[in-house]
Amino acid sequence: MKGTVGFVLALSALLCALLFLLGRINLPGWLLAAALFVGFVIVRLRMTGSGFLPRLAGWIVLAAALALTFRLFGPPIQAIPAVEGKNPAPTGVVTVAQGDLTGVYTADGGVEVYTGIPYAAPPVGELRWREPQPPEPWEGVRVCDHFAPMSMQVRNATWFNSLTEWGIYHTFRPKLLGNSLEPMSEDSLCLNVWKPAGEQEKLPVMVYIHGGSLTTGQPSWVEYNGESLARKGIVVVNFGYRLGVFGYLATEQLAAESANGTTGNYGLLDQIAALQWVHDNIAAFGGDPEQVTVCGESAGASSVNALCVSPLSEGLFRRAIAESSGIVAKQPYHTFRTLSDALAMGESILTEFGASGMDDLRAVPAEKLVNTKFTNNAMTVDGYAITEQPYLTYEKGKNHEEALLNGFNVHEADLFTLFTKVTGENYVDSLRPLLGDRAADAAALYPPTPVDEKYHWLVEAGGDAKGSSNTVYSAAWFSYSHYCWTRLLGAQDTPVWEYRFTKDNGCLGSAHGGELPYAFGNLDRHAWLYDESDRALSEVMQEYWANFVKYGDPNGAGLPVWEPTRDGRTVLELGEEIKPAADPSLALYELLDAHQNSVTAN
Repeated sequence: MKGTVGFVLALSALLCALLFLLGRINLPGWLLAAALFVGFVIVRLRMTGSGFLPRLAGWIVLAAALALTFRLFGPPIQAIPAVEGKNPAPTGVVTVAQGDLTGVYTADGGVEVYTGIPYAAPPVGELRWREPQPPEPWEGVRVCDHFAPMSMQVRNATWFNSLTEWGIYHTFRPKLLGNSLEPMSEDSLCLNVWKPAGEQEKLPVMVYIHGGSLTTGQPSWVEYNGESLARKGIVVVNFGYRLGVFGYLATEQLAAESANGTTGNYGLLDQIAALQWVHDNIAAFGGDPEQVTVCGESAGASSVNALCVSPLSEGLFRRAIAESSGIVAKQPYHTFRTLSDALAMGESILTEFGASGMDDLRAVPAEKLVNTKFTNNAMTVDGYAITEQPYLTYEKGKNHEEALLNGFNVHEADLFTLFTKVTGENYVDSLRPLLGDRAADAAALYPPTPVDEKYHWLVEAGGDAKGSSNTVYSAAWFSYSHYCWTRLLGAQDTPVWEYRFTKDNGCLGSAHGGELPYAFGNLDRHAWLYDESDRALSEVMQEYWANFVKYGDPNGAGLPVWEPTRDGRTVLELGEEIKPAADPSLALYELLDAHQNSVTAN
């Protein structure tokens, strides 16, 4: 072949290989693609002297065949196993209210894992957008060795997820065998249990709620694996709940259908149902239903905050852990909306799908409905699950948590503002959604600076004021909610321990979610991204979290002392050093307080 054709063919092969890697194509697809390239070369060599159109047709056929191969040999849909390794040993039979079940042991036999246990009936058909119903019993022994499907959500293209893992998380490792995609279904109201192996009694329990803006996420994610914390002597539970339009749609018709008049908080009601299941059944796994701590990160932390004020969750837990979010500001910046806003969006969704009522909308296939152009990512005051603005419940002392461990990361907002450019010219205006007329005052507190190079991802839009803008957004969107939460509990003499996570690393560093693998003890699942200082910090954080679940106090023998706080002015820095430090955003919080008070007054 001529040099130009050979160059184009080599370039095409490289591009194809890149797409196959990002698309996580398994080995048979690679072999077929290789055969197609070899076949093309052979045919092309035999076409010497042929005209332009036959040669063009050859390229078109090759491209079409490769595209078909990419489609046919993409990663299959497969349930995620509860533990790594082939043929894990089954546990003994555990009996819960619905029937008998078994789980599996980890490879070393130290932890028992039970996954995919239904805690509510599948919310499908007539049960879509209704309060969760009790789970159905089963006959025989249910094998709980794979995670249930993740809840319905918009699924990004595989190549996009690979690029995200490569460019943002740095966790992407290509492989030619074993690539798969997690199933997705409305039938996702299942929970998972990790417990120390063997006969156990009265172990404290941590129930974890995953984040994802109430629109994405799944309890099977490796960073939520509860194995390491279970080795600390606690039972760890997590679960799926309805997301997006399935979990937070609100309409007047749905409120009228409900005996409780509720609408807009179906995902939150799922969380309460999961807690009720834990209360009723966790003793079968050696857990103590009277020693439950509810825990969450991001939207999961906002959900924890909502559970602390919901009259429906009273008595289902004692303590709370909240990482990187909350909804107790007078006007929460995210994860919360007014009922009028929720109902207006609900009417827009009915119109979007040409539905005259809820029967019509229930008839829309989930695969179509999930792609609504309206983002349902907020809870609301429905008068049932949440009866008033959450801060009012705290002011009345009707919240439920007896103690709180909570905190935030330094670079919380950075991943949420990647595509926004902020310069000295638009800096003040960029802050107005947070602070209104006090935006200029905030800009004066934080003069324009660019993004920290350690947190400059490939798609960062940048700007000479982007770093300072991210600092303000991190405080307003995330750390301010913890400052408010801590002060409200301090006024009640409820013990609070607050942290500030500052550790840089090869993954997310102290960006949103960066603390999770430390707290859960999952650093070695991406071991190349962390060093011994990270592992040392993770060990301390696991001990803090486990001690809090056990005793309502994170402190313990051999740990740096973590003093409780009443006002949130001093936090425990979790970074290269573990030490008390002043929260650096205190002056900004004063501006946020003033803005919140003025907005609430109006």
